[in-house]
Amino acid sequence: MKTRRSYQMIILLLLISAQSCFAQQTTIYMIGDSTMANKKNPEINPEHGWGQVLDQFFTDDVNIDNRAVNGRSTRSFIAEGRWNEILKILKKGDYVFIQFGHNDQKVNSPKRYTNPHTAYRNNLIQFIKETREKEAIPILFTSIVRRNFNEDSTLVDTHGVYPLEVRLVAQEYGVTLVDLQYLSEQLEESYGVEGSKQLHLHFAPNEHAYYPQGKADDTHLSLLGATKIAELAVNALEKKVEGFGRFIKRKRK
Repeated sequence: MKTRRSYQMIILLLLISAQSCFAQQTTIYMIGDSTMANKKNPEINPEHGWGQVLDQFFTDDVNIDNRAVNGRSTRSFIAEGRWNEILKILKKGDYVFIQFGHNDQKVNSPKRYTNPHTAYRNNLIQFIKETREKEAIPILFTSIVRRNFNEDSTLVDTHGVYPLEVRLVAQEYGVTLVDLQYLSEQLEESYGVEGSKQLHLHFAPNEHAYYPQGKADDTHLSLLGATKIAELAVNALEKKVEGFGRFIKRKRK
């Protein structure tokens, strides 16, 4: 009798172990543009997207699948089939982080440009509806600001009504919004006109081997800038998304 019970216990433990091994890991899919995207040659390339550094803030209970790509808008991301590739594997309980706007503004690029009040808005709605159809969770992000200080040291907006449209869609469809425009605006201003260059790509000629001719880029992020933006996003997500804190390695401020 004791032997039989022992076998039953062993079988039960094996079943529990098997269920644990085959449990599906939660995945965060990131869709967006170059400010979010992974960059090539990160060991020598000073440019980083904030999605590229996000995994350092999370436990092994979640997988970060960064599908953001340089130069993409909502239009081109859909047209190139990139969104459909995610939909094929998106599952219940996954998250989709959505951040577009920089390239939707490109009025001289018909394959990317979207009218903020029509195509841009409806593309965001498509992402939301199709994510929810898979019982996954959409999260909207406004675009990060560009480092655009005027001669009076005032940080001036460059995104027009695109972030407003994100906020309106989030409100209308009950989607969690992380307002990275506002948060990154505060970040840029806290560093000041000169100090904020550290958040981006500012190098004199021969200062960095990757940019021998020098670089002055106020849109894209340095490792410091990407890390700061990622931290802002994680802090906001922990506060706004119920249960999201279980994925975070340590308590954020």
